[in-house]
Amino acid sequence: MSDERPKKPLPEEQLSRETTSLEKAPSVSGPGASAAPASPVLPGQPVAAPALRASDADRERVVERLRDAVAEGRLDMEEFQERLEAAYASRTYAELEPLTRDLPAVGGAPAGAAAVAAGSGQEQAAWPERIGGAGTSSTAVAVMSGFQRKGQWTVPARFNAVAFWGGGDLDLREASFSQREVVITCIAVMGGIQITVPPGVEVDVRGIGVMGAFDQRGNPGPLQPGAPRVVVTGFAMWGGVEIRVKPLKSDRENKPRRRKEL
Repeated sequence: MSDERPKKPLPEEQLSRETTSLEKAPSVSGPGASAAPASPVLPGQPVAAPALRASDADRERVVERLRDAVAEGRLDMEEFQERLEAAYASRTYAELEPLTRDLPAVGGAPAGAAAVAAGSGQEQAAWPERIGGAGTSSTAVAVMSGFQRKGQWTVPARFNAVAFWGGGDLDLREASFSQREVVITCIAVMGGIQITVPPGVEVDVRGIGVMGAFDQRGNPGPLQPGAPRVVVTGFAMWGGVEIRVKPLKSDRENKPRRRKEL
């Protein structure tokens, strides 16, 4: 019998053998395999933002712009139908944005220029400063007469307007708002109510008309950051409620005038 004993491997040889065995070890996969730990987010490393969800009003604005593009001859009916279906199926802003990316803003101006022009008006100067406070009045009634709210006044969270054989005028262009979202309920029976809002304000019309109508005229254009949201609802019978988008007179005077063609 030999008295020779196995030699103890040196530290360098043992480390080399362990490394080789790890390289040759088969990779473990399958349901029982533990997932690799996620790499930590380093300071300053950008994090993907969640996609913002689009509302019904956002989709309707895109659809309205597509209808304008058809009327202007920028889209044919086949393209319009494809984009219309995509608009109603969209769930996020990222899905809506490409549908009007190649279309100029209303009036033929590029979308970027329209946004700058809309944001330069006096009524868009300081929206955060114009939101908050108590409402000036919460009700306006006209029976065989009329009412008017214009200039600097504060729109409450809920405002009721009634016109019976009469008319009413609500001008919000210089108004303040008690909350970011206000609801104006209009009842027009054989009468009419006109609501004027500045560009950049989101308007949501939900009224019901029976032999009458709730009519929105004008395009609000790009929504301004911090601008309020005006919800118009109610009932019109043999009458009408008209919502107009119109800048202040001072803003129109600041725009360059066109020469009249002879």
